[in-house]
Amino acid sequence: MTQPETAPLAACIVPVTPLQQNCTLFWCTKTMKGALVDPGGDLDRLKEVVAEKGVTLEKLLVTHGHLDHCGMTGVLAEELSLPIEGPHPEDKFWIDQAGEQGERFGMTGTRPFTPDRWLDDGDTVTVGELELNVFHCPGHTPGHVVFYHEPSKLLIVGDVLFQGSIGRTDFPRGNHQQLVDAIHEKLFTLPEDTAFVPGHGPMSTIGREKKSNPFVGAYG
Repeated sequence: MTQPETAPLAACIVPVTPLQQNCTLFWCTKTMKGALVDPGGDLDRLKEVVAEKGVTLEKLLVTHGHLDHCGMTGVLAEELSLPIEGPHPEDKFWIDQAGEQGERFGMTGTRPFTPDRWLDDGDTVTVGELELNVFHCPGHTPGHVVFYHEPSKLLIVGDVLFQGSIGRTDFPRGNHQQLVDAIHEKLFTLPEDTAFVPGHGPMSTIGREKKSNPFVGAYG
């Protein structure tokens, strides 16, 4: 009897910060090298989960510059000597406010950082032997990016799309039409059984949101 192949990517979600932001730990099952996407806070908890899974962190990835997603990323990167990749450079103005925003919202220890690599639409990121595509999806913030592992049909979308909703666009430099266009043109063109991890709340699939999400309308 032939044993099934192990999936190339494994992942788990760790909600962090008082805003219960979905930080995603994913890793290459062949090499056990991994990355944290949006390690915005609760660093001790994140390190515990990484150790529990037996993962060796290779880098930190950031979808966008809002505090709950990236406020403690620079601290963790310095502590563990890890590179940071993302978001798109249009979100630099948000990252630069991390210290003062943290004080305003009672999240101590947050601070600005400069990514080792800014990302743009069409880029790829590698973790172990995995390769993920990068989509620039502005609207919630101008520099928001999304990560897509095509072989696993898995998206990590930050605050672009949620189960039954979409990201807010009433923040500085938010743009509702840009957000809706990005969802239609870059996410809704993917296979309907593509699963996605949103920045908050439960996972969903592209097919489900195309059919029932009231904020983007019926599609296809």
